Amino acid sequence: MLGLFMVLPVLALHIDEYRGATPMMLGIILGAYGLAQAILQIPLGMLSDKIGRRPVILGGLALFVLGSVIAANAESAVELVVGRVVQGAGAIASTLMALVSDLTSEENRTKAMAAIGASIGMSFMLAMILGPLISSVMGLAGVFWVTALLGCLGVLIFLRFVPRRVALQSNRETSTDLSQMSRLLQDPNLLRLNIGIFTLHLALMAGFTVIPRLLSDELGITGDNLWWVYLCLLGGGFIAMLPVMILGEKYQRQKVSFISAIITMACTMLMLSVYRGALVTPMMLLLFFAAFNLLEASLPSWMSKVCPPGQRGTAMGIYSTSQFLGAFFGGLLGGWSLQQFGVEGLFLLVGLALMTWAILALGLQAPRPLQTLVLHVGERDHADFAKLILKVPGVEDILIVEGEPLAYAKVDKKTINMLDLKPYFNR
Repeated sequence: MLGLFMVLPVLALHIDEYRGATPMMLGIILGAYGLAQAILQIPLGMLSDKIGRRPVILGGLALFVLGSVIAANAESAVELVVGRVVQGAGAIASTLMALVSDLTSEENRTKAMAAIGASIGMSFMLAMILGPLISSVMGLAGVFWVTALLGCLGVLIFLRFVPRRVALQSNRETSTDLSQMSRLLQDPNLLRLNIGIFTLHLALMAGFTVIPRLLSDELGITGDNLWWVYLCLLGGGFIAMLPVMILGEKYQRQKVSFISAIITMACTMLMLSVYRGALVTPMMLLLFFAAFNLLEASLPSWMSKVCPPGQRGTAMGIYSTSQFLGAFFGGLLGGWSLQQFGVEGLFLLVGLALMTWAILALGLQAPRPLQTLVLHVGERDHADFAKLILKVPGVEDILIVEGEPLAYAKVDKKTINMLDLKPYFNR
């Protein structure tokens, strides 16, 4: 993710160095990886259920390195697109999350998932700083060479430190079941969340077709100094976001903080479409990134709380696909609107898209502190096992599929006593 993100703050500044460069091509280059990710995320996750996680992850990293090398050697915009598509073809996010579930016990899984989410957030912030620093010394090609090096480092870390799983036990919380998709796509809450992550990354990718130029041309910030500007914007945005998120969780007002963040993002885009200046532009971008950080952290958490028991793997596959499709169409929208309507038109369209999302989000049901646990049924009678588990205080719902040795219990994290369920944990 660090490698994919590093190109965002600098591509718009270097695009003119490549043959065939246009605003539209800029948008396609930015979003191209998202299309490959969206197409391959679920198929590669399903493939990993059949042949194992390791070959899929290593193959994905190899493709990522290959795409980075192609982009580093590119001399035209089309070659950059090819490199970005090959990078995105290493779509291993869902496979990695499934591997985490394979290697962790139920009581530690939530912490492990949270650690991965935090590392992705940190990689975004670090990429906004490293991208400008590397490009100021080595150019855009240098960013891609460093990205290739990071991919090789990822391979070495995986081979050296990630334990081998001798027996893979797939379950519905980590794998994708195509038969569940129709039902999940029609679930009102999940649909709104999928539209949300699509719109959030659409706005981010469309914004980055113009934000680097905005900072460079309108505010006079040179490439050498862009890193500390992004550090201030993202660091300040992170600090501004934390109290809102903490208070929302503490007083069970997540929906209020969630919708407020969407409206904040929309207002920053609409403001930048009508007025920009030395004070207004940095302030709007600070609020934009603060709201983005809050929403990026809130959406997957909300998804896991409202997802039906035993269907998280499929739901997260749809969610990831929506996210990467948003990145692809965001690049398209940004490049097209920049070419057709200029900077003002781009910000106006993104602002209207965010306002539409805010209206749709009003129908979301406020999340409860729920999580799904995978339990081992063994040779027990399914009906008796369900009655036994439902008697445990804090258990809200349970799914047991005929012919499968596992059960999926939805529990309230505030009232459940994990010791009551520990004898039934699937390891």
